[in-house]
Amino acid sequence: MNLHFNRSLAKNYTSKAQIIRVLSEAWVKENGYCPNCSAQPLTEFVNGKPVADFYCAHCREQYELKSKKAKLSNIVNDGAYKTMIERINSEDNPSFFFLTYSKECTVNNFLIIPKQFFKPDIIIKRKPLSATARRAGWVGCNIDLRQVPESGKVFLVKDQQVISRENVTQQFQKTLFLREQSTASRGWTLDIWQCIDRLDTHFSLKQVYAFADELKLKHPENNYIPDKIRQQLQILRDKGIIEFVSRGHYRKLY
Repeated sequence: MNLHFNRSLAKNYTSKAQIIRVLSEAWVKENGYCPNCSAQPLTEFVNGKPVADFYCAHCREQYELKSKKAKLSNIVNDGAYKTMIERINSEDNPSFFFLTYSKECTVNNFLIIPKQFFKPDIIIKRKPLSATARRAGWVGCNIDLRQVPESGKVFLVKDQQVISRENVTQQFQKTLFLREQSTASRGWTLDIWQCIDRLDTHFSLKQVYAFADELKLKHPENNYIPDKIRQQLQILRDKGIIEFVSRGHYRKLY
């Protein structure tokens, strides 16, 4: 995998945004592959598509690319709020590639967050543009990556080190069970997973119970939070995300 952009491709562009779009999309087309089935290359959508740039011709997975200079922050600027919400709630919503690059146009990090980790509360609505703006009233959004469990961030390149394709595909496919869940059930699983992320490798049921008040704020209609916690821990155990060590004690497997 060549980690350098082909800067000659952007010689006819003057806008920095256009230059990065051309260089990053060309890099993904040349070096990227489908994390789900390992097929290469990815195919670009011919005429563009809202919230999608590439797709895999083999397994039909769709991907949107977000590129940024320097470090990947927890909050990523995105486009129209309404379009994003409609897209992630649709049956063919995309997974997201995030690419960071250096001032020398070298890829530092290239990761994917599979679509099953996207839910509406990960998308933050921005304030409408002012009445004097060219697109007055337009409402954009940000993506809050803090809402994604660490296992949902699958690196293809990390700190300029290329991760083996086998490891990428294995990690990507390990969380596909989330797609089989209902929207409500998946929300619960992800919420409990995020709580576990904040604990040490070895943790106890009592420690997860400590998040009950926080979970109640997210799910005010549920009056059986401890029962729900135990249910979701069992799901995560059955799917190989955590393991049962002894009564009331668990260990992360990621």
